[in-house]
Amino acid sequence: MTSSTPSERTLITGATLADGRRTDLLLENGRITETGSGLSSAGAAVVDADGLLALPGLVDLHTHLREPGYEQSETVLTGSRAAAAGGFTSIFAMANTSPVADTAGVVEQVLSLGEQAAYATVRPIGAVTVGLAGEKLAELGAMAASRAQVRVFSDDGFCVSDPLLMRRALEYVKGFDGVIAQHAQEPRLTVGAQMNEGALSGELGLTGWPAVAEESIIARDVLLAEHVGSRLHICHVSTAGSVDVIRWAKARGINVTAEVTPHHLLLTEELVASYDARYKVNPPLRRREDVEALRAALADGTIDIVATDHAPHPVEAKDCEWDAAANGMVGLESALSVVHASVVANGLLDWNDVARVLSGAPAQIGRLAGHSSVLEVGAIADIVLYDPNASREFSTQNLAGKGVNSPYLAMTLPGRVEATFRHGYATVLGGELVAAEQVARAASVLSGASA
Repeated sequence: MTSSTPSERTLITGATLADGRRTDLLLENGRITETGSGLSSAGAAVVDADGLLALPGLVDLHTHLREPGYEQSETVLTGSRAAAAGGFTSIFAMANTSPVADTAGVVEQVLSLGEQAAYATVRPIGAVTVGLAGEKLAELGAMAASRAQVRVFSDDGFCVSDPLLMRRALEYVKGFDGVIAQHAQEPRLTVGAQMNEGALSGELGLTGWPAVAEESIIARDVLLAEHVGSRLHICHVSTAGSVDVIRWAKARGINVTAEVTPHHLLLTEELVASYDARYKVNPPLRRREDVEALRAALADGTIDIVATDHAPHPVEAKDCEWDAAANGMVGLESALSVVHASVVANGLLDWNDVARVLSGAPAQIGRLAGHSSVLEVGAIADIVLYDPNASREFSTQNLAGKGVNSPYLAMTLPGRVEATFRHGYATVLGGELVAAEQVARAASVLSGASA
């Protein structure tokens, strides 16, 4: 595989689309300009995609980039590199930074850092409340009107537990087609919680995180969303009961969407018995019955998307006793393989479905302008080339960000991202990240060409 700048022609040959058709894809000035078989390679850098799936660039609605304030865990640059390595061309950055992304100034800073990094389109998520404190609404309108054009708001990491504040937030964002992304966790039911509540938590002597703490907030919020006629999104759904509530709400016509993480599609609470803090996450790993319900809900559309909840931490935050360890797992680099393993290999989803839940639907929920979920002439050339027949023992060598707190280390995962193209220029080629200087130069050329 060879690289190119977006002012040149890049020809991807012999790719297999999500629907099984084989085609060449010609990329010029950031867009797909021609498709079909036997396209001319004159003047083009050629990328051989024989045996590879060509999917629309992946979109993550739930990424923690940590910058500003927690650069020891991740930066916008390193997180964007992790995204590219996993086939993501657009990511939405959560607001739990320091300072919190609760003003126009901070979200514009995150946007600018993403533009400088250029490995992925970075869309900031604004906080719902000032300082994530759950007491006063943040500057929602100012963030929406800023250069960042924020449309997704979340206090993720904390629940907007005050029902009156949640109602006001839903009412406010309705005016500019925004969405509140709720971290559904009733705080009074989860004080000191360390893992899923059940027989195993009793055996291990760890304080339990009951399913009803998630389900009760979702039930309340779908009714609030119905009452005010606003959009609601539920982050990291983790229980079978939550699926039932969301399914009921959708049948009622309530404008609610939901996400599931890769780890909640694959891993179960039994892993906690090892006391390995790589498996400590919020919401916690649940029962096998919950995993099966989440897979079925993704397949039938009750759950709309997969989102990574990529949450990097320094080594010392995980290399400690369970009670003291931080919650969270890195997930950008492994997401596509985990989705492959959990819902494609067993036939629940096909590759068209994968394109929907990992690209088209998250882009639509986040109001990501210009994103196309179909690789067709005129579309922005955000593309991932994926080898579905490969397999690998996942290791720290597969991680491109700062965090190494992956729950999949030493696991054999299917598939491998061979190339990622963002706006027509390569960020990954031959399974390796393209150098930062080359990516920045390509982005600059593209910006100049479109000016």
